[in-house]
Amino acid sequence: MQLEILTPEKKIFEGDVSIVTFPGVDGSFQVLDNHAPLISLLQKGVVEFKNSAGSQRVDISGGVVEVLKNKVIVLATGTVA
Repeated sequence: MQLEILTPEKKIFEGDVSIVTFPGVDGSFQVLDNHAPLISLLQKGVVEFKNSAGSQRVDISGGVVEVLKNKVIVLATGTVA
């Protein structure tokens, strides 16, 4: 599936991934290939994903995620330095 992580300042990541874990406001959750459509609020925490290069992590300060037709778009309010 395709993952995009965007902030108001820049695009953090774009590429194919096999799994993504999110810090949802009601607890963490994972999205796999062919996941059902969803929109969820994200809290401060870590977005972790796996691709052909291995596991990667991005610290975010909150945001929104949309999953639709094997495309995952994260609109993060910012990344944590």
